[in-house]
Amino acid sequence: MAVVVGLVVLWPGGAPPHERTGVGFDRQTQQATVTKVVSLSCKSVNASGETPTGDTSTAEGSSAEQQANGTCKKATIRVDTGDDKGRTFTEIVQPDQSRQLHEGEKVVVAYEPSAPKDLQYSVTDVNRRLPMALLAGIFALVVVVVGRMRGVMALVALAVSFLILTFFILPAILQGSNPLVVAVIGASAIMLIALYMCHGLSARTSVAVLGTLLSLLLIGVLGSGFIGWAALTGNTDDNTGLIHGLYPSIDMSGLLLAGVIIGSLGVLDDVTVTQTSAVWELHEANPTMGWRGLYRAGIRIGRDHIASVVNTLVLAYAGAALPLLLLFSIAQSSVGTVANSELVAEEIVRTLVGSIGLVASVPVTTLLAALVVAADRPGPETAAAPAMAGGRPAPAAPARGGGRGRRRKR
Repeated sequence: MAVVVGLVVLWPGGAPPHERTGVGFDRQTQQATVTKVVSLSCKSVNASGETPTGDTSTAEGSSAEQQANGTCKKATIRVDTGDDKGRTFTEIVQPDQSRQLHEGEKVVVAYEPSAPKDLQYSVTDVNRRLPMALLAGIFALVVVVVGRMRGVMALVALAVSFLILTFFILPAILQGSNPLVVAVIGASAIMLIALYMCHGLSARTSVAVLGTLLSLLLIGVLGSGFIGWAALTGNTDDNTGLIHGLYPSIDMSGLLLAGVIIGSLGVLDDVTVTQTSAVWELHEANPTMGWRGLYRAGIRIGRDHIASVVNTLVLAYAGAALPLLLLFSIAQSSVGTVANSELVAEEIVRTLVGSIGLVASVPVTTLLAALVVAADRPGPETAAAPAMAGGRPAPAAPARGGGRGRRRKR
C-alpha cells in the first residue's frame, strides 16, 4: 500500500517539454539509407573544398599527409523518414574514420533545421534495429524454452519493469522529484511485481521481498552517506552535463544514488530468492531440523553465493569502465590517483555499497526464511519423541559393537 500511495503521489504524467539543443542525444534524427558510395582521392576532396559533414573523429597521432594522400569515399544518403523523405545529401568519409559507410547500409542521420541547407543532415550512427531485435527474440525464445511458464512470466515482469522505468522513474526525476525517493518507490514496485509474478504469492516469496527491502534500505543509507562524504557530484561526463544543463533542478548526486539502488536491485533479487529457496528445500529434505539448523545450513550455502556474486558485480563495473581504466593505464597514473578521480570514485562507491548490501542480504534473508518455515513445524524435540506402539514405547534398536545389546538413551 505504501508503494501504491507513493506511485500515485509522485506520478509525473510525462516528461516536461524543452527546446532541442542539437547537442548529443538531444537532436532530431531520421532514418536513412546509403544509396551510393564512390572512391576518390583525398587530394581532390581537399582541392574542391568539400569537407566531411558527419563523424570526422580520427585516431590520435595520424598525420595530415596520410589523410591528404589516402583514398576517401563520397557517400550519397537518402532520407527515409520525416518531412524530407526522399531527399538526398552527400557526405565525405575520411580513410581513418572509425565509421565507414557502405552501399545499402541503414543509418541514422541528425537534422539541424537552422543550418545551411546542404549541411542540415549528417550521419550520426548505424541503424542497428534489426540485429538488436533478432538478439532480443533469441533471448526471449531461450527463456521460454528453458523456463516454460516461469520463463513467460519472467518476460512479462521484465516488460513491466521497463514500463515503470520509462513512465514513472525517468519522468518523475525530470519533473524535479527527489531521485532517491523516486528510485526507492520505483524499485519497490518493480521488485513486488517481478517477484510475485514469477514466484507466486506465497510465504517463500514474501520472505524474499522482505530481505530485498531491508537490503535496499541499507544500500540507500550507505550510499547517501558516502556519496555526500566523498563529495561525488554525479556530473562526470557529457551526458550528465547535458542533463544538468537542460534540467538544472535535478539533483545529480541524488541521481547517482538512484542509479546505485536500481542497479543493485537485480542482483539482490537473485540472492534473496536463491537463499529463501535453499532454506525451504533444506526443510523439505529434513523436516525435523529447527530454525537454528536451517539457518546454519542456509548460511553455508550463502557464503558460496556471496563469493561469486561480489566478484560478478566488481567485474561488471570494471568491464563497463574498461576504456577509462585503459586511459589511466596509458597515462601511467598511480592507483591512488586513479581511485581519487571522480569518474573512478563513483564506480568504487557504487560497487562497494552494492556489495555490502548483497552480503548483508544473505544472513538477513536466511534468518527470516528459517524463522518462517520453522514457525508452524514441529521442533527437533517433538519430532524425536519416542513412537508409541500399543500404548508402550517401541523397542530401541540394539547398539552396534559389544556382546550385549544396550538401549540407546532417549
